[in-house]
Amino acid sequence: MAHCAQAAFFVVATWPVWAYPSFSKPVKILVTGGAGFIGSHTVVELAAAGYTPVIVDNFQNSERSVLQGLERIMGRPVICYEADCADTSELEHILQREGNIAGVIHFAADKAVGESVQHPLKYYRNNIGSTVAVLEAMQAHDVHNFVFSSSCTVYGEPEQLPVTEQSPVQPAASPYGNTKQVCEEIIRDVVGSGARLKALSLRYFNPIGAHPSAEIGELPLGVPANLVPFITQTAAGIRQQLSVFGHDYPTADGTCIRDYIHVVDLAQAHVRALEVLAGQPAEHSYDFVNIGTGAGASVLQVINTFEQATGVKVNYRLTDRRPGDVVQIYASVEKSKRLLGWQTQLSLEQALVDAWRWQQRLQGR
Repeated sequence: MAHCAQAAFFVVATWPVWAYPSFSKPVKILVTGGAGFIGSHTVVELAAAGYTPVIVDNFQNSERSVLQGLERIMGRPVICYEADCADTSELEHILQREGNIAGVIHFAADKAVGESVQHPLKYYRNNIGSTVAVLEAMQAHDVHNFVFSSSCTVYGEPEQLPVTEQSPVQPAASPYGNTKQVCEEIIRDVVGSGARLKALSLRYFNPIGAHPSAEIGELPLGVPANLVPFITQTAAGIRQQLSVFGHDYPTADGTCIRDYIHVVDLAQAHVRALEVLAGQPAEHSYDFVNIGTGAGASVLQVINTFEQATGVKVNYRLTDRRPGDVVQIYASVEKSKRLLGWQTQLSLEQALVDAWRWQQRLQGR
């Protein structure tokens, strides 16, 4: 059974590892929050690409059963440490024990906008504290490649669409959004200090879907804060009704528009980001890039696409607007194509089918 290492115990991978062309030897990649929704899918793609992923997760926002799903997908053991990513000494211990860590992908963070408004100190302590701790541990152990999980929330309500990387960063609408802005500034300042760090912030839009095997997927704790898991839970009868917040927005059908990206596409973008960083000759570099599909879909379009793709009806009602919601936002993907040589391959329909398959798998547990 998959489990996480604690104290001095750890699981050793038993499968061969091949280096990316940009790396000179087989390498391990530390993945903080690697048992979470995006992190777990990225672990799969890292392993498929020849890396050895090393998970660090405290399981406050994830479940240990995810590790078993990862093992079934990859057919091999998972290296995992149960640790607090805001604890520099714990991270240094892990880096020391593992050795040959060539890069870090930093996902670990609290991410519920509403909760962040109610408990801002929790978000500042964890999200900012963990980023500082990870960077400190990296410096102490000469790890130079860093991919940061950022968010399109840094753009706020955009003045023009699609959102490009030149779009202004707006004042944050929540403590969660502010932590992403502050963490990007911290990374930039560390690079600017002359530290040997090559860093890339990926500003994602709206990840949805699940692995096509239905072995891993999104596991919201309590009532989902995101649209797609609320759709699937309503379709499955777990939730009585889905509320569509706002139907009088200046959009084609009156509902909000977002850029929904399949989580597998997003995971592959992280692998590509690492490859780009490893091939970057500069010792001190920092950049940021939007990760999306380049197209928006409204809430009603997502519901209708789900119903058409699965044949399952969703009980929903149109209700009042929700404070703080951005009317519409979707990404310009020109920079991601140019910088990463990457673009999405999977459709909204495929993402919704995979999300539904995952929900059905959960129902059958």
